[in-house]
Amino acid sequence: MNAIIGEKLGMTQIFDEANRAIPVTAVKAGPVVVTQIKRPETDGYSAIQIAFKEMSTEKANRPTTGHFSKAGVVPHRHVVEVRVDDPDAYEIGQVISVADVLEVGKKADVTGITKGKGFAGVMKRHNFKGQGASHGVHKVHRAPGAIGACATPARVFKGKRMPGRMGGDQRTILNLEVIEVDADRNLLLLAGAVPGAKGSVIVVREAVKANG
Repeated sequence: MNAIIGEKLGMTQIFDEANRAIPVTAVKAGPVVVTQIKRPETDGYSAIQIAFKEMSTEKANRPTTGHFSKAGVVPHRHVVEVRVDDPDAYEIGQVISVADVLEVGKKADVTGITKGKGFAGVMKRHNFKGQGASHGVHKVHRAPGAIGACATPARVFKGKRMPGRMGGDQRTILNLEVIEVDADRNLLLLAGAVPGAKGSVIVVREAVKANG
């Protein structure tokens, strides 16, 4: 098992032995429950499905209720499929805590949905410098400027950096250090920032590059 689902609680800071402030993100990680096991002979690959954050049966629709009833667990709000090497090492209904996945000093990869910014201009979205603001310049200081390419090819190239919807995208931050793991309270402290707003759901995995 190399992943767990969590909820971002926010950021704070702690101090190390040298009294240096370390910015950390607090995450309520798990516990999660195994709700499905996939094997090569039946599904073509090895994986388990884990579920996070219980919900009342009244709020679950019939397909969701049936899926969780088959596993013998109450409905949950979030499910994630995780690839594993040995699916026979897990069983339906097994509860997995954050201490089973991560330990202090290791690195973690965190996947989440970034904050949605709505429709944004080029200065906010692409870090454009902006146009001059001296005398004789019209009020176009935050405008992108010319976007064309003359008579040839007489069109705007695809991928041109322009205003548009910003944020709300899935992003993964690699190699964040695990500062603290509190198994009793299901809390996890990660050095640095993670994608998403407070209360958003994230997936924390063992780092694929740093822990080898």
